[in-house]
Amino acid sequence: MTADSSRGRRKVRVGVVVSDARDKTVTVEVPNQMTHPRYHKVVRTSTKLHAHDEANDAKLGDTVRIMETRPLSKQKRWRVVEVVERAR
Repeated sequence: MTADSSRGRRKVRVGVVVSDARDKTVTVEVPNQMTHPRYHKVVRTSTKLHAHDEANDAKLGDTVRIMETRPLSKQKRWRVVEVVERAR
């Protein structure tokens, strides 16, 4: 039994960087779609997550993959795994 299977898998999300003003931290907007429970219409929502970017590699507008991690500060619970696509 490996550590991943006994503790569960870490969540991975893909989103767009909406702020890179802070050192080693980016704010990532992650889109989400759900069906409304009563009206059965697709509702689009989004969540802003603060992610740790050790190398300060992600810039405004980049699409990044982030992974859940231990608490790094008051708001940071995610870290940047990779930059999927650079902004133009």
